[in-house]
Amino acid sequence: MSINDIQNDIISDFSLLDGDMEMTVLYVIELGQKMPVMPEALKTDDNIVKGCQSKVWLHASEKEGKIFFEADSNTAITKGLVSLLVRIFNGQKPEDILNSDLFFMQKIGMERFIGTQRSNGFLAMIKQIKIYALAFKAKQAI
Repeated sequence: MSINDIQNDIISDFSLLDGDMEMTVLYVIELGQKMPVMPEALKTDDNIVKGCQSKVWLHASEKEGKIFFEADSNTAITKGLVSLLVRIFNGQKPEDILNSDLFFMQKIGMERFIGTQRSNGFLAMIKQIKIYALAFKAKQAI
């Protein structure tokens, strides 16, 4: 599936909550709980996303020209947020990640249920994913 298709699926999932703030937060937490467990060996300082108030670990690997992500956080809602990004970007090509336009956040009204600090952290996660994509793209060019 394309990045935009996945975003549209996320928008559709959130639309079922009909803007209910409490249900939305609980759903985001549930998404984090469903995420595959990140091996402890990957929870290193090198994999910590800088700029997040919570601890967020993000690891990327490449297979057959596509990038795969593993992530975790020490807080439930942040883990749910990073799970959305993993869902969108997992298995995508570096150039598709770099050229992506994330629109799902506005469409689901994410700014209503995550504060400024968490919003800054979310942007830091996106930045880290794009840095990984840039690194893998450069590696492929060699």
